[in-house]
Amino acid sequence: MEFEQKWKTFLEELIDPQFVDVSSLKVQKTLQPDLWDGRTLKPEIVDALYEIAKEFFETLKLDPNIRMLDVTLTGSLATYNWSDYSDADLHILIDFNLLKEREMAEDYFKQKIQNWNRTHKILVKDFEVEIYIQDSNEPHHANGIYSIMQDQWIKEPSRYQEEIDYEMIQKKAAGLMEQIDNIYESYAEKDYKIALQSAEGLMERIKKYRRAGLSTQGINSIENLVFKILRRNDYIKKLISLKILAYDNLMSVNGAY
Repeated sequence: MEFEQKWKTFLEELIDPQFVDVSSLKVQKTLQPDLWDGRTLKPEIVDALYEIAKEFFETLKLDPNIRMLDVTLTGSLATYNWSDYSDADLHILIDFNLLKEREMAEDYFKQKIQNWNRTHKILVKDFEVEIYIQDSNEPHHANGIYSIMQDQWIKEPSRYQEEIDYEMIQKKAAGLMEQIDNIYESYAEKDYKIALQSAEGLMERIKKYRRAGLSTQGINSIENLVFKILRRNDYIKKLISLKILAYDNLMSVNGAY
């Protein structure tokens, strides 16, 4: 299994904090030049992103009264913190107060988004597009937010970057990476129940950890930057894969597949 083959390499050595690459967090001198003309999003990028959002929104088949209030580009590609790892984070804003069954609708959105992101790999200037549905009534923590529908900034990014403790980020990221490696050890030993429980618990802790940082210190919080390092090094993807594989093996009648 390709997933297991990759993991053997990771288990051969411990995660040393000094080798955790944080270079992708460095601030850039300009906005991403393939997308931006100075501080203005290029017209062909605006048109492409709007078309992607519109087509996805139509697949939701929502009540006609619920419409796209805006489509925004946010995340690192709307800031000076972009890198080759960046995704085009495309947010579709709707009024969640108009949803009849909000909790059920949110689960529906998650499933549609996961399925869309899993089955499509749409690139804009070599950056993969990630779709999100955002409640227009809730604040969004971001350094830069650009309205695709209005073709203007909602929040302009700043090149100013607070002093970041890169050594702390490396240590915390390395610690979480090691925990994920430990979960794989349980999986490799066919202790699927422990692997599943550990993967679910760690995923929830990482989510809370990141939310806490965003709510108190914003996108440059240690917690959010640690999450970015985990994601850019594929450790979030690995944790999700472990969770799925452990569950599937636990539920399989004939044991491991």
